Parts: sequence; C-alpha cells; structure tokens
Amino acid sequence: MALAGRTAMWWARLRSPCPSAAPLCLPPWLLAWPAACERLYSSRGKEKLDMSTYPVENIRNFSIIAHVDHGKSTLADRLLEITGTIAKTAHNKQVLDKLQVERERGITVKAQSASLFYNHKGVNYLLNLIDTPGHVDFSYEVSRSLSACQGVILVVDANEIDLKHADPERVEKQIEKLFDIPIDECVRISAKQGTNVEKVLKKIIEKIPPPQCNTSDPLKALVFDSTFDHYRGVIANIALFGGEIQKGHKIVSAHTKKRYEVNEVGILTPYEHPTHKLYAGQVGYVIAGMKEVTEAQIGDTLFLYKQPVEPLPGFKSAKPMVFAGMYPVDQTEYNNLKSALERLTLNDSSVTIHRDSSLALGAGWRLGFLGLLHMEVFNQRLEQEYNMSVILTAPTVPYKAILSSAKLIKEYGKAEITIINPAQFPDKISVSQYLEPTVLGTIVTPQEYIGKIIVLCQDRRAVQKDMLYIDEHRVMLKYLFPLNEIVLDFYDALKSLSSGYASFDYEDAGYQAADLIKMDILLNGNPVEELATVVHNDKAYATGKLLCERLKDAIPRQLFEIAIQAAIGKKIIARETLKAYRKNVVAKCYGGDITRRMKLLKRQAEGKKLMRKIGNVEVPRDAFIRVLKREPEK
Repeated sequence: MALAGRTAMWWARLRSPCPSAAPLCLPPWLLAWPAACERLYSSRGKEKLDMSTYPVENIRNFSIIAHVDHGKSTLADRLLEITGTIAKTAHNKQVLDKLQVERERGITVKAQSASLFYNHKGVNYLLNLIDTPGHVDFSYEVSRSLSACQGVILVVDANEIDLKHADPERVEKQIEKLFDIPIDECVRISAKQGTNVEKVLKKIIEKIPPPQCNTSDPLKALVFDSTFDHYRGVIANIALFGGEIQKGHKIVSAHTKKRYEVNEVGILTPYEHPTHKLYAGQVGYVIAGMKEVTEAQIGDTLFLYKQPVEPLPGFKSAKPMVFAGMYPVDQTEYNNLKSALERLTLNDSSVTIHRDSSLALGAGWRLGFLGLLHMEVFNQRLEQEYNMSVILTAPTVPYKAILSSAKLIKEYGKAEITIINPAQFPDKISVSQYLEPTVLGTIVTPQEYIGKIIVLCQDRRAVQKDMLYIDEHRVMLKYLFPLNEIVLDFYDALKSLSSGYASFDYEDAGYQAADLIKMDILLNGNPVEELATVVHNDKAYATGKLLCERLKDAIPRQLFEIAIQAAIGKKIIARETLKAYRKNVVAKCYGGDITRRMKLLKRQAEGKKLMRKIGNVEVPRDAFIRVLKREPEK
C-alpha cells in the first residue's frame, strides 16, 4: 500500500479483469473548442512511435482509485511531470480532466488515460495510467477503467503530510484494520508538493504484475470506451488481450459482425499520438471508419478478419438509479437533440434512453442516470458540447406496482410492472401493493457528528443495520435507505452536517413494500406534468407544502395572481399564492367621491381576472430540480 501525500495509497492486484475508459483530448489552449475540432488535429503531423520496444513484461497497467477530492488528479499531474509526459509548469492542474464541466466543478466525471514512459534500473517501462472519478454516481466509469488494469493505487486522504494537523499514523492504522494491509506497505506522499511521488512509480513497477497475454496469439481487443469525431467517425479506445493491430488490418466487430479497415492506431500521452502498431498488453485507440455511433459498443471485442476469437465477457450493464424526462425547448430541435444524445451516450454508456411523449412538452425521452450529479453533469455536457437547451423534468426513482386489476394485467401482460414516469403511476384501487427501491448505505464519519447524522438518517426513513468504531475517532454506520430519500440531496446534507468530513457510498438492496401516492403540482388549477412526483404517504403534506413554498420563490411574478397547489387526486393538501404586479390606479385620485376609487379598482381586478384565464405561467427550466432539493439543517 502507499499512504499518499495529502493521501495514503495502496496497491491491489486484481484477480479478474474489469472495465476502463479514455479521454476527450482537449489541450488547455483549446478548452473552448468543440471536441471534434481537437480530434481532427490532435494526431496530425506527429512522428509515429515504435511500440515493439516495450514487451509485455515491461508493461504496467494501473488505475488511481479514491474518494471525491482526495487528490487523484493532482497525483496524476505529478506522475505525468516526473515521467516527462508533460512539461513541468505551474499551470498543470487537472491535466487529464479535459471536459469543461470537470474544470468548472473541480471533479473528475470521465475516466481518462495516459501512457507514461519511465526508466527504472536501466529498463524502459510503459505505464498506462487511468485517472477515475471519485463520486459514487460515476462508479460505472471506475468499473470500466479496471478492464485494462492489473493493479490499482488507492489514495486515502490523510491531510497534507507536511502540515501540523496531519495524522498519517492514524490513517495507516485504519487502513490496516479495515483492509488488512500492512503499514509498511504505505507510502506517505504529498502530490501537491511532489514529496515521495517518485516512490509511487517504483512501487508500481515492483508491486503490479504485467498483463497476462501474448503477441503471438490472434488479435483480441476490448473496446472499453469511445468518442465520436465529426470528421473521422468513432474513435474506439481499446485494450489488447492478444495479438497486434496496425493500419491496413481488416478487423471485425464481434457484436455487429461488420468488417472495417484500420486507418490509424495510437496511444494517449495524454493526447492522441499515432504508432506503427499496438501490441498485446498495451492500451490505445483505433480509428477504423465507423461512421455510426451504434457501431462502437462498449464491451465489444475486435478481431482480425478470418481469425475469429472467443469474445471477451464485456461489461455488466449499468443499473439506472434515477429517471427524468428530457424534452427539447423547441420541438423543431428534436432531431438535433436526438443526434446529440446518441453521440453523448456513446461516450457515457451508463445512461439509458427510452422514447417518451408529453401532452404539454411534446416528444422527448425518459433517461436513466446513476444519480442526481450524473444527471446534472450530463445535462451540462449537452449544453456545453452540443449547444442544446433542454427541459429536464423532476427526477424520480423506478418504483414497482403489483396489479390487482385483471384489465391492467392483460394490458401490461404481467402482474408486476416498473414505473419510471410518475404520470403513469397507477391508482391505488387497481394495485394490491407498491414497492420502492432500497439501498444499503455506508457512512464513515468522525464520532462527534454521530448524533446529527443519526437524526438525518431517521428523517429519511432509514433503518440502522450496523455501527462499527473503526478507531477512537471514526465510526462506520450502515443504514437501509429508501432510494428516493437519498437520491436528491442526502449527500449535500451529510457533508453540511459533518463539515465535509463524512463520506457516503451505497449499493443496491432490492425492493420493499411502501405506502406510496402520486402528488401533482397545479398552477392556477392546471397540473404541471414535469413536477408530478411519487412520495411516501407519511411525508405527503410536508413535501407538498415545501414544494409550493419553493415554487413561489422560483417562479417570476406575473401581471396576474398565481395559485400554486399540491394535490393528491382531487384533494388539495397545500397552497401558496404568488401575488401579481399591481399598478396603483388610484394614485391620481386626490379626494373626491369614494365610488370613483372603487370603480377604478374594480376595473383593474376584472382585467387581472381575464389575464389569469388566458395567461400562461412559465416555470424556469432549472426549477424542476431546484425546488426538490431540501435545505440542509444547520
């Protein structure tokens, strides 16, 4: 293990191959340019590298694993500098984070890779590094990243090792207790200062084994990520588990059975650099004239024409945890949005898409995401990379209903149905039982915050399963949560209550019976389909009141009064009124008969009433998510 700089680190040998990912190569001075433009020129004019000088025994494929904001990208920057992959400058910050959204938010959302060349004891080594996201919403990126790796570096925050308040000894003991990793295998480093980072490179070579494959075997390449270029088509990132590949080779996709001719192969340094060939054990990219986004399936196996091989296992499909409707602001943009979604989901295959339609919003899609942050990042990438403005409906989790109506059972063809759109939530009269998804959540926190966190968990209908003191300072709590209670704002509330020290992770725990109801939001008596939501019966009134209050703040005032109501069926359970802008029509009445003043006020009221009948209320696009987030308790 290696206890790293502001962090502690560990080397783990992987027993089974898993997934990986690769970058959208955007140099700093091209950040504002479209990815397609950068792809067009990234490898042009570069001298091709000879990769035959790196036999399998001199290759190390590894990934960096850590929690959010524990210094993964900073460590990757230092490794790139030490190996000479990039020049050492003060501007090297988040070099592998090439997406605009990553730089704006300061987090990694897309696994990125780079090939490093390092001389150790007179031997040249090829080190393939993959920097992975740390947030639980992007766990699918991490699992894919591991397909090209034989080991990982675990980075654990121990605060800056060169600061007075740092306590690396305590962190080392925790790691030894939790993971059974000897303290002497930890390396204390400061990635920010560069302290002991070169020891990390030496440990990579000593501890991580080379890939188990052979160049003499037939070509077997795993597609672990891909991006789309407007000029060159699909660029597939591959890990070679056997054989070799070069320009001119005829290759076949095991998934589509289509045949292609290789136009270019290369490695990422971290930008595209063409090579003469790629050999077994190496990680790189291939451009083979794939023009449709559907032709490059993540997890596909490529092999040489007339030399078929047994396809690799591929990847387990991601399971969406949150669903939301997505519609173009203008229906004339439907085809453009469809094209943008196809290309973006090629790069982010964890998003699921189903066609959907709404009476109010027209044709659109119902998208499945791994979490709320995943949804927000996906929406932001649509706007920044494809210039698409969309309407996103309120996110919901996938519920299930066991039908009791023979008519509905015949209509659906089964007794148990999954509901991903609140508009399709069946009435209680035709359902024998509703089921909601649950997750097993793990919280690690300093002990002084236990009381506040237990109250927060109880407020979210969680059931405590375990409580373990890791040491005299930290506690690990395990709770069974209803998914809809944590998906929106639980992580933010937890961080706020614990001053940022608590960490949270969760895994699927199946479904459980629940007393659920559908709640509609009405504006001037008209239901807003995008804000319809499914809530637990015990929380219906509180949730309805909260939504009405939030909408009152989110909706701009109009020239007419707006009634904001929460309703269950035909029963109104909460109401807020947004007052109209009002001109002082009696400002010029200086005395005189009171009937004159009343006449003017009556005429104004009649005009407002007419406006209310014909006026449309526009809800801001960001309101659908904003109004659902609860303010953290101080």
